[in-house]
Order: sequence, then structure tokens, then C-alpha cells
Amino acid sequence: MKKTYKLINLGCANCAAKMENKIKKIDGVTDANINFIMAKLVIEGEAEKWDDIMPKAAKICKTIESKCRIDI
Repeated sequence: MKKTYKLINLGCANCAAKMENKIKKIDGVTDANINFIMAKLVIEGEAEKWDDIMPKAAKICKTIESKCRIDI
């Protein structure tokens, strides 16, 4: 399963890279990419784990950049 999300209030390219690296480590994620310029997050992962993946990804974004959120 592959989905694209808009990142709201993403303000730092370095933070985006940190988010991408941590999201890639979530169990069930096969790939993740953040385009800083477009403020887009693309996640590929196992469909049966999707309900666990997205809350973890949102928490990672919020932890690294407190005002950033995923527009789900």
C-alpha cells in the first residue's frame, strides 16, 4: 500500500530528513519519502499494519517539529 499525505507546518529540511529516517524504521513500513519543497510525505507499507503505522508516523513528526502535522 502506498499513500501520499500533505505535511502542515513543515518548516525545516533537516527535520524533514530526520522524520523520513525515523518513519522508515516503523514496523510495517517498506519505504518513506518526504519532499520538503512540496511538503509531501509518501509512505509505502503493509496494508494490515496501516492502522498502526500512521499514528506512529504522526507522533514522529510532532516530536521532531512540534507544529508539524500530517493532513490525513
